Amino acid sequence: MRIHSFLTCLIAFILATPSNAQESGYPSAEDHFDALFAHADGRYAWRGWNGSFRKWQKQFRIELEETLGVTRMKKDLRDFKPEAFRIDSEDMGSYLRERWEIRTEPDVLLPIMILIPKKVGGTTGLMITPHGHSKNTELYAGVYWNDEDRSLAEDGERNIALQAVQEGFVAIAPTARAFGKTRTATDLASDATSSCHDYMLRDLLVGRTPVGERVWDIMKIIDWSLENLPVDPGKIVVSGHSGGGTATLYAGAVDTRISVCIPSGAFSSYEKSIGTIRHCECNYLPGMLNLGNMGDVAGLVAGRHLCIIQGKDDGIFPVDGAREEFTKTEEIFKAAGKGSCRLAVGNGGHRYYKDPAWKFIHECLD
Repeated sequence: MRIHSFLTCLIAFILATPSNAQESGYPSAEDHFDALFAHADGRYAWRGWNGSFRKWQKQFRIELEETLGVTRMKKDLRDFKPEAFRIDSEDMGSYLRERWEIRTEPDVLLPIMILIPKKVGGTTGLMITPHGHSKNTELYAGVYWNDEDRSLAEDGERNIALQAVQEGFVAIAPTARAFGKTRTATDLASDATSSCHDYMLRDLLVGRTPVGERVWDIMKIIDWSLENLPVDPGKIVVSGHSGGGTATLYAGAVDTRISVCIPSGAFSSYEKSIGTIRHCECNYLPGMLNLGNMGDVAGLVAGRHLCIIQGKDDGIFPVDGAREEFTKTEEIFKAAGKGSCRLAVGNGGHRYYKDPAWKFIHECLD
């Protein structure tokens, strides 16, 4: 009797479920994502941190490095020293443009362009310019394959390394890992723009991330530059756009040797940018919202100098999210008591804006 009653109820439930579901509708995936974001821990979201700025910054940086995979890399590569090899050198008139390869891990050889001004009296500033999603990994150094490249670089002001050497800096334009010669054999054969997908999946298996590896590469470039180039350790600038802006932001958060950090086209809230708009896999960090948001990450630069550049019509990193997050960053800089931060909004879309960048650099370093 009980079995019969149970079966009767079960059948009635099964029969009723489709019509009920049709009437009420299923919950949307988007609502589910919003709920996940809303319930993230945000352990280091800035709330004054009981007045202890240094404690907040120290603990947050440790956990961010772990999330990026940099902690693992430091452990696995603790005895490693980068070495570099010059491939060629070209006299460009007021500067030399050189192609080098730098070994940032025993089995990773990264192509870099180094632009060296001819008139260097003693030491000068160093500017590292990580690029975004582009097949031409030398575009920032003023190497153009076609008219489209030239327009991207000159109209969109993305030739940041070229700008830097013209301003008297030694400029290094590295190939971002997963691009150019560092793509997988399959992606090299098909001439895919990047191998970010493959890097992300394999990195996750060993506790790494693509952006963490790009941060590591910037750190190793700094290590090598300080030993081998005529650069001032107190004048290290990192600035890149889009994917390069992402690498810039996290590098500035992690490496305190970076004096001036200028991420472009890469700043908003996680929820309004990579949490809503489809982006390349390389933007994502496991559990990042359990630590904090982009404004909090930017706060790890506090005590030094940070200029965030966004276009008012940027379609993938919305400016309203950037303004919202930057209010937190400003509060963190106030708590630090030193350093400077600025949000510069350009009158356009997803591109670099050189005027506010160079104005800020000169204000901070001259």
